[in-house]
Amino acid sequence: MPLFVQILRPPEEGPLAHLRAHLHPSIHLTLGSELPSHGKVDILVAGWPKREDLIACPDLRTLIIPFAGVPEETRNLLLDYPHITVHNLHYNAAATSEVAIALLLAAAKFLIPIDRTFRSHDWTPRYQPNPSVLLEGKTVLVLGYGAIGRRVAQGCLGLGMRVRAVRRDPSKSGSDPDVEIHASHDLPQLLPETEILIICLPLTSETEGRIDKHELDLLPQDAILVNVARGSIVNESALYQALKVGKLYAAGLDVWYNYPEDESTRSRTAPSQFPFHELDNVVMSPHRAGGAMGLEVRRMDALAELLNAAIHGEPMLNKVDITLGY
Repeated sequence: MPLFVQILRPPEEGPLAHLRAHLHPSIHLTLGSELPSHGKVDILVAGWPKREDLIACPDLRTLIIPFAGVPEETRNLLLDYPHITVHNLHYNAAATSEVAIALLLAAAKFLIPIDRTFRSHDWTPRYQPNPSVLLEGKTVLVLGYGAIGRRVAQGCLGLGMRVRAVRRDPSKSGSDPDVEIHASHDLPQLLPETEILIICLPLTSETEGRIDKHELDLLPQDAILVNVARGSIVNESALYQALKVGKLYAAGLDVWYNYPEDESTRSRTAPSQFPFHELDNVVMSPHRAGGAMGLEVRRMDALAELLNAAIHGEPMLNKVDITLGY
């Protein structure tokens, strides 16, 4: 039987051609917000579908969100449609995890302020006490052990670190003898031994504000924090104060608390109400960890894999529990 798939926001021509070339011939692809003339849609590909989109597709059985995570408005909408299964695409897990490791190394080695000084031909940092943190032998806690967290853990193992990870259901972690897997309720006992905290959690009602002043105070003095998840998982004020007074030694941050409202404000929007940019112990990145050259082709590969599984009656990967939000 044919499978009818609608993509609300079509990809660019090159990635779209790549997708078409890798789809089973019985998959009929239509693009844009206009319903096809036959009026049938089995699978909708959209990050932010509207209620009218779902109403217009009475045969819809699956929503594919073409990125990791579930926007809150999409989750709230889909709670009213329990018969529609939801799936993510984790095409950018490698890119995001690589940036997490890059932020960790840049923060631990103070690369940014030293680079800034050396660009003025000033060699002084070479002859001063070295601020770099040796990561080998340190204990890292990866908060969130999904597609990104698992890759981050492997990168930390490669650096010679002791790796622990926290996830909501440790039984789903698989078997990796080199990574200690713990449940979420173990976090207060783990933080005092955590020298590096890397946050890879999805943002849900349970994880918002999960790292507050109390959790930061539990960390040992001079811990390093990296966040490639969502800004609001970490309390904004508590994070700034911990960095400003030196409770945290350094941080690498790719996610923030304030984003541009539109294209016209992209060059003049402060990412926080606090002046993180004044702190030398912060490496700042404008929420770009999930991007890389050629990544749209990977997105199309991941989408084709899900759609081809559907046409063959096989289980589709990355199913989302909409009640949990991930």
